[in-house]
Amino acid sequence: MAKAVILSGAGISAESGIKTFRDSGGLWDEYDVEVVCNYDSLDKNESLTLEFYDKRRAELADIKPNKAHIEIAKLKKDYPNDIAVITQNVDDLFEKAGLDREKEVIHLHGFLPEIICRECEAIFNIGYKSIYDFHNGFCPKCGAKTRPNIVFFGEMAPMYEKLNKEIQDCEIFVTIGTSGNVIGVNTIAAFSDYSILNNLEPSPVIDEKLFDEVLYRPATEAVDIIVSNIKQKLNSF
Repeated sequence: MAKAVILSGAGISAESGIKTFRDSGGLWDEYDVEVVCNYDSLDKNESLTLEFYDKRRAELADIKPNKAHIEIAKLKKDYPNDIAVITQNVDDLFEKAGLDREKEVIHLHGFLPEIICRECEAIFNIGYKSIYDFHNGFCPKCGAKTRPNIVFFGEMAPMYEKLNKEIQDCEIFVTIGTSGNVIGVNTIAAFSDYSILNNLEPSPVIDEKLFDEVLYRPATEAVDIIVSNIKQKLNSF
């Protein structure tokens, strides 16, 4: 297991221009996320839901990773067996920064450039295209409909098993750009030997007293301190 776990949320990608759910007020370009992001959205509003994710996927094409993604990717390359890069984001900015999708990043809530068959669960990376541009939205293996390979609200998130495995032996824990509403970062920090909290501002659900280092500033400004401290701690173990 990795000695250091870096958990990122929407805040790390917001600096690259990706809208966050909280900033959107529950809307993205007039789409109500309660309509297009729920576990039953594909059953109740299939066309609208697929259209919504097609637009989100297309938006990724021109968005570039920022300094925080790039420096964390470099750190992972320097310490491949000692760092776990885990993100709640479905974008591909860590991959654009140089990390391998399958081997070097854990996407807890799915990966937007991918679609998955609703029956056989085969996964296909379609990049930034519309789901209908790939075999008209049907699986080339079994013929069933495909869907975005992301976790809708109310669905099981199977990658949380990997998160749980990584944090079991976590000595260094870093959380960047997350409100703490989805993942209990307080508990992880409490059981780590050293922890860093980086957000723009305090969150009512995160207890900053549990963290050894608290950095309330953009991730692109905090990342140099984060990387330096991780290296120092890793080299001291």
